[in-house]
Amino acid sequence: MYKYFPHTEADLQSMLARIGVDSTDALYAEVPEQIRFRGDYNIPSEMSELEVRQLFQQLGSQNQQLVCFAGAGVYDHYTPAVIPQLLSRSEFLTSYTPYQAEISQGTLHYIFEFQSMMAELTGMDISNASMYDGSTATAEAVMMAVAAGKKQKRVLVSETIDPKVLAVVRTYAHFHGIELEMIAAEGGVTQRADMERKLAEGGVAGVLVQQPNFFGIVEDYDGFAEVIHASKALFIMNSVAADLALLKTPAEWGADIAVGDGQSLGIPMQWGGPYVGYMCCTEKLIRKMPGRIVGKTVDNRGQRAFVLTLQAREQHIRRQKATSNICSNQSLMALFVTMYCSLMGRQGLKDAAELSYAGAHYLCDRLLQTGHFVLTYPDKPFFNEFVVSYDGDVDVLQRRMQERGFFFGVKVAEGQLMLAVTEKRSKEEIDQLIELL
Repeated sequence: MYKYFPHTEADLQSMLARIGVDSTDALYAEVPEQIRFRGDYNIPSEMSELEVRQLFQQLGSQNQQLVCFAGAGVYDHYTPAVIPQLLSRSEFLTSYTPYQAEISQGTLHYIFEFQSMMAELTGMDISNASMYDGSTATAEAVMMAVAAGKKQKRVLVSETIDPKVLAVVRTYAHFHGIELEMIAAEGGVTQRADMERKLAEGGVAGVLVQQPNFFGIVEDYDGFAEVIHASKALFIMNSVAADLALLKTPAEWGADIAVGDGQSLGIPMQWGGPYVGYMCCTEKLIRKMPGRIVGKTVDNRGQRAFVLTLQAREQHIRRQKATSNICSNQSLMALFVTMYCSLMGRQGLKDAAELSYAGAHYLCDRLLQTGHFVLTYPDKPFFNEFVVSYDGDVDVLQRRMQERGFFFGVKVAEGQLMLAVTEKRSKEEIDQLIELL
């Protein structure tokens, strides 16, 4: 037997005897001979460390490194080089989950800092730490609104929300008996009159909007909170975390729950994950909030200490009473975001957001000057992402730009392209892009 096989020959014989067969061949007697594999597995022979490194280097060289002008929820932001080094320090490689406060002070401390930073960024009273990603955070917020609304099962969702987020919300809603109803959009923004009409019908637990919305437009939500609260519903706002460094916060719009993805806070795109979702809310909703909440206190010697608090998850109370089953998020990416925000500081976050905004508007102006593009929503303000209509074949254009080293936006409809700019994109790259066009 190989040393890494957990069962001894005696163990195997004991298990076979228990189920009434003599051998492993007898165990698989029902499997027809013609579909059994009797050859050697195509597994490469052993390699030295140097050979393994060379192999992966060769495989990695096949990847095409593109200059990214795409967004749609995932953005190519700068990651300070020190973060991966700090992230791998042994102080952070602690136990699976920080239930034993005596040995988890480092983990609990950075979770507390993450909560503090996200609460400040959103303007909300309370933050948890953390959710899997922005989509699941949004779905959990919808469930949270229904739980707070007791008998109300309807949730209104703006048509300007990211379709990928909506797909996840629909899945959660389906299995929790929640009725989703879309609020019509007009000219790329949420139609307030349609929202008010649906609220007037009653039975609404919450209203979900996005800021900036899926098309990159900064919507005007003035008065939304008052109308929603008058109907005894909760106002949920999904936002790209980095944009909140400059934009009006969800709290300033009157939101009850603020959710979104923290990927824009320095986490590399890395083929779709792992990312981190944030969820913040008003103090009165704290007991409905899923995930971890860390509090600061003092120990019996009067020293500062951090502990898990208000633990309303299924590991602590009856499963049917739990706020959520979000329980195995390791918070590693929350630590990543905490380090990023600490290194960048308030001014750094603002500077990155301003560069992204300026770059997007410069790219937009240059595209319009070519005569081949027009802004799809010309009278709407946008942040670092916008939609243009192209007078040719978008698929062909994207393919040709990719051949020249550019990831040129996301196709959102026939003839329509959504482009994003971050602080990583230089004026020279934009000018080179326009020259190719």
